[in-house]
Amino acid sequence: MAIDKLVVYGVGLIGGSFARALKGAGAVRHVVGIDRSAAAAQRALELGIIDAVGTGPEAIADADLVLLATPVAQTGRILASLLPHLGADTIVTDAGSTKTDVAAAARAALGERAAQFVPGHPIAGRETNGPDAAIPDLYRGKKFVVTPLAENRAEDVARVTDAWQACGAIIHRLAPEEHDKVFAAVSHLPHLLAYALVDDIAKKPHADLLFQYAASGFRDFTRIAGSSPEMWRDISLANQAALLGELDAYMAQLTNLRARLAAGDGASLETVYGNAQRARRQWIEAIEAAEAPPPDTAE
Repeated sequence: MAIDKLVVYGVGLIGGSFARALKGAGAVRHVVGIDRSAAAAQRALELGIIDAVGTGPEAIADADLVLLATPVAQTGRILASLLPHLGADTIVTDAGSTKTDVAAAARAALGERAAQFVPGHPIAGRETNGPDAAIPDLYRGKKFVVTPLAENRAEDVARVTDAWQACGAIIHRLAPEEHDKVFAAVSHLPHLLAYALVDDIAKKPHADLLFQYAASGFRDFTRIAGSSPEMWRDISLANQAALLGELDAYMAQLTNLRARLAAGDGASLETVYGNAQRARRQWIEAIEAAEAPPPDTAE
């Protein structure tokens, strides 16, 4: 597939990496970047991530594809601003971490033209932000979950998934509601917990001493607390119901573990730890198998 004109809203890690991957694959001719930060847009231009800086929604004129790589709470406002300039053949997609709210925002903002919006979520990222964080191989071997609306045409969904495949992503498909339940458990809750732990440590009177001795285990557990607070505020609120359910279940698990610890029940603690270790090993093996490069069949 080839994209003649791509417009990216948000030229940081997610949007910038998308543009870089498509350029590297020779799958796009011209990339226009739009960002609320003029400095970020200019930096993306300097780095060659984009070919031109767009100054407003009129930049989407004649675009084949528009990617919204912005906080999910901004989706409705941005789509409403795009509507007067939305060509009949332009497809808009997003990279947000919640999908039920995004689908509702698209229908409210675009009305009968909501069919031109195909929601999606790349399962990849780093804790760094901005155009300098964008890399061309961020999505290679990673999942992209498309969550189509009932209104979407199959060929328009294919245009979006083809673009992500050109980035090296592996395509998966979920309903928006199913997506949000899954990611409340495996993404949104872990971010909440990482933020909570670092915030708790930082508020202690001897925080400097604690951080002085925090090592690789603390760093690994809390890495995602380096992510954008604004983005994760919006995600948490957008997926509030599912996230509250997962948080309640986790709090019940903590209460159970506390009781076992207070009782000095080492055997039951070890059972929980052992179950977790085995489950994590199986998950790692499955991830490594899924992301393994295809065998070289050249003679």
